[in-house]
Amino acid sequence: MIKGLNHVAIAVTDLAEAAARYQALGATVSAPQDLPEHGVTVVFITLDNTKIELLHPLGEASPIASFLDRNPSGGIHHLCLEVDDIADAAEKLGESGIRVLGDGKPKTGAHGKPVLFAHPKDFQGALIEFEEE
Repeated sequence: MIKGLNHVAIAVTDLAEAAARYQALGATVSAPQDLPEHGVTVVFITLDNTKIELLHPLGEASPIASFLDRNPSGGIHHLCLEVDDIADAAEKLGESGIRVLGDGKPKTGAHGKPVLFAHPKDFQGALIEFEEE
């Protein structure tokens, strides 16, 4: 089911400053992209073998705002794993007793592909995103 690591997501308090640090190190940095459905603005840092997603709150109801309230310096928010088929992944997660967050239905993620999030308590405290490739 799992094909590989797509990205590591880091919640940041200052998106422009965080992106500039990676750019200063020679990384390819995307333009900011607002994702109102998820309550975030994202920037992707592209590396040879994976990506880093910088997350910043978009709106007061953003889940990233509450994350940053608990972690004022920012920090790793989630890992994104690639899967062949998101519907198959959802079924296998359910069969394994792993809870899918929200209504259990895929949403469109930052890459325009369907995604699901699994409950952190079912992955040793780590929030895991599954993205169809």
